[in-house]
Amino acid sequence: MKTCLVVDDSGVVRKVARRILEDLSFSVREAADGQAALVCCEEFMPDGILLDWNMPVMEGLEFLLELRKRDGGDVPRVIFCTTNNDIEHIAKAIASGANEYIMKPFDSDILREKLEEVGLIEKVDP
Repeated sequence: MKTCLVVDDSGVVRKVARRILEDLSFSVREAADGQAALVCCEEFMPDGILLDWNMPVMEGLEFLLELRKRDGGDVPRVIFCTTNNDIEHIAKAIASGANEYIMKPFDSDILREKLEEVGLIEKVDP
């Protein structure tokens, strides 16, 4: 079973993402900020990470840069999920090691499409 870490300071967003991911047969862990997410990754490196940008303690971009420096930190497919939807934020995220970028709010179709694009799930033909 593939694993996904949902990193967002909003409990509601984590709950919605968890429900969608579990429906897609992922084992899901949650973290409320980047620092807590790094601790999770030290315990067990996930296959995928759904990552918010703006969080207390350690924001998403700082987490991503730190993750990519660590042993095994190149493995997780990282999808930024944020309200920062301008081209500068998107370019900075991709340049820093993100694999994809989606805007909030998202739904199951959008998340499924991005998970397919980064190779975490098989593409389903309609």
